[in-house]
Amino acid sequence: MKTRRIVPSLARLTAGALIVLLAACNKTPEPTPVKPVKVTGRPPVELPVEDKKPELSPLFRDIERRTFQFFWDTTNETNGLTPDRYPSRPFASVASVGFALTAYPIGIENGWVSRNQAVDRTLTTLKFLYGLKQGKESEGTAGYKGFFYHFLDMQKGERFDSWVELSSVDTTLLMMGVLFAQSYYDKDDPREKEIRDLAEKLYRRVDWTWMQPRSPLISMGWFPESQFINHDWMGYNEGMMVYILALGSPTHAVEPDAWQVWSRSYNEVWGVYQGQEYLSFGPMFGHQYTHVWVDFRGIQDDFMREHGMDYFENSRRAAYAQRQYAISNPMKWKDYGENVWGLTASDGPQQTQQEYRGEQREFRHYSARGAGLRDAFDDGTIAPTAAIASLPFAPEIVIPATEEMHKRFGDYLYSSYGFLDAFNRSFTYDIPIKTGRIVPDNGWVGSDYIGIDQGPILAMIANYRDDFVWNVMKKNPHIRQGLERAGFKGGWLAAKDGEKPAPAEKGDPEKANARALGLAESRVPANTTTPSDAKPQQPQ
Repeated sequence: MKTRRIVPSLARLTAGALIVLLAACNKTPEPTPVKPVKVTGRPPVELPVEDKKPELSPLFRDIERRTFQFFWDTTNETNGLTPDRYPSRPFASVASVGFALTAYPIGIENGWVSRNQAVDRTLTTLKFLYGLKQGKESEGTAGYKGFFYHFLDMQKGERFDSWVELSSVDTTLLMMGVLFAQSYYDKDDPREKEIRDLAEKLYRRVDWTWMQPRSPLISMGWFPESQFINHDWMGYNEGMMVYILALGSPTHAVEPDAWQVWSRSYNEVWGVYQGQEYLSFGPMFGHQYTHVWVDFRGIQDDFMREHGMDYFENSRRAAYAQRQYAISNPMKWKDYGENVWGLTASDGPQQTQQEYRGEQREFRHYSARGAGLRDAFDDGTIAPTAAIASLPFAPEIVIPATEEMHKRFGDYLYSSYGFLDAFNRSFTYDIPIKTGRIVPDNGWVGSDYIGIDQGPILAMIANYRDDFVWNVMKKNPHIRQGLERAGFKGGWLAAKDGEKPAPAEKGDPEKANARALGLAESRVPANTTTPSDAKPQQPQ
């Protein structure tokens, strides 16, 4: 979603495309103890216990306020478009707009803006989006078939340039914010009713079936010049939310077999990594984005029922695996450790090869970074959002990491809108850099805040405090419809008003254990690179 995004993930390089797997891992060290989860085929579902939640320090309130202000201050108040990044502010990102629409009610609930102010801003945004021209022309339009281009001109709202794709996942991130606004603004006030009506129109207009040139899968996007991108959303990654919204559509819904085929490839990424058994996806954003709006605690599709867990537990394990990877630090980057961790898609210093500890290492500018069975790349760049946005999953390791990164690096990493996007303590080379700066004795630090990294920080802190975003979205019938058509059952989906959520099912031990023994452990040492024919999305 940034200046150097690569086409096949349109939401940050997904599902193996263009990500170089780590080759520097030798023998995996013994993991440090984590919460009591055995590496078995059928681990227990561990849902949060409210009275045992670690308390947040005042730092988190400061992070929330500053991160909210990023969205409130940088959004174009005349049309509601939010920049992809700031202060670079080259263009708007429709995904950033989705996070901004989610941020405004958080601001209301915390008293940072009035409901009247937020209603005005939200209504301005939705009116502008709905009024933008849709069409298959390569110029002068904002989208086609209800989908929006990834990047729009901050003033006109038109496709920013010819390298910008009509993006299924960025449209989804936008629509998540749109539907969140629809469910939050529930008063009889005419303006709030108009918000609800516009949200419905925007969502109903998206023709998900058109974005299925290789049905039942959904394509990552479309160019007016070259038509559909030759990559579809295959699990497991942030594409979960694409299928949930496509299945929930009241007008252009895809068939339920789309979820079945999407999740069919889960077996390729289920395994044991850094002492955790889970569905692996290297960058943390894949374990976070859908969870910003959907509470997966206790609800299960067929795959998770078989494994006796849920996607929330899966993301918790992913956080622990990333932390253990940082402790193991197979590539010997500077300052990696138990409280300095977090790999996701983020800014970086530069696309370059440099010598580090006697060998040539690849460094990148904006790129997906991660640690896992696949889709892994690590050049020493840490993004605070990777840890902080994992707060609901694993507060016992996220809180200390957030506090330590702030304490040790905050003088140059923490500023007006909270944590800058990323830093790399190992990159000290005296060469031209793409963005950011070299801080003497401290390596590279980014100079921008990125909307799709800021959004999960704010929303996930709110979810940790009181389930705020989750509870609002549970009221949205389209989200419920999408989950149910994907086969999710139990938990809050089964609970009636005033009832406690139903417990998650335990699964079939024989199937799960067979999968664990026959598939997962056989892939522990697996290191393979997934080739891609995708071209860079923006010129160098």
